[in-house]
Amino acid sequence: MSVQTVGDGGTFEDVLGKAGPAMTEIARAARALIAEVFPGVTEVPWARQRIAGYGVGPKKMSEHFAYIAPAGKHVNLGFFYGADLDDPEGLLEGSGKAMRHIKLRSLEELQRPAVRALLAAASTHLPKLSKKN
Repeated sequence: MSVQTVGDGGTFEDVLGKAGPAMTEIARAARALIAEVFPGVTEVPWARQRIAGYGVGPKKMSEHFAYIAPAGKHVNLGFFYGADLDDPEGLLEGSGKAMRHIKLRSLEELQRPAVRALLAAASTHLPKLSKKN
């Protein structure tokens, strides 16, 4: 897996914290999918917030396209500019100005082609991101 972890907010394993085995497995698989879609992705874990961001650098809103946030019964796979993404299968949730997420409750949900398509689209959304990849 090709992930470059930066920052002093802990590790991805710290982000997982007390997540149960099933949510830990989903979060690790989501991380692997992000690395597969965007090789060399920069990961910034924030253990205290239980979130890890992914993009081309450490700046959350200007350099990141996705995040992983494990919860008790699901893992949020979020998109910083998800409101701008084409979502023909209606997977994205949220009503904010820009951010959207998918609640993953199983590995099967993560393995849907539409999830990969959303990640691929998100990874090229920002001008800085499309120049890097």
